[in-house]
Amino acid sequence: MGAMTTDDAIVTRVERFNQERGGGVVVEARQGGYTLRLEASGAPIARLRPTGSADAVEVLYWSHRGKWSQIGDFGGATLPLDQALAYIADNSMFWTSV
Repeated sequence: MGAMTTDDAIVTRVERFNQERGGGVVVEARQGGYTLRLEASGAPIARLRPTGSADAVEVLYWSHRGKWSQIGDFGGATLPLDQALAYIADNSMFWTSV
């Protein structure tokens, strides 16, 4: 088996976080980022875009306009991956469309 890529490491960390919280979310690496969806319905929950700085990611939400949008009016929310996952898990904004 070859060395784990950065992409694989992020997917693994998201999956581990999901399992620790009881499951129900799937993660998919695509187009330079990671889409989190509800396992049961496929409904979008959040999108993570790596910033290239350590393990920081920009967190996007699925807006009422039917597209990924930044959080806030003054640029997106950028957090270390573990903090981003906790933010998504604990913030109802991500769960209203699911």
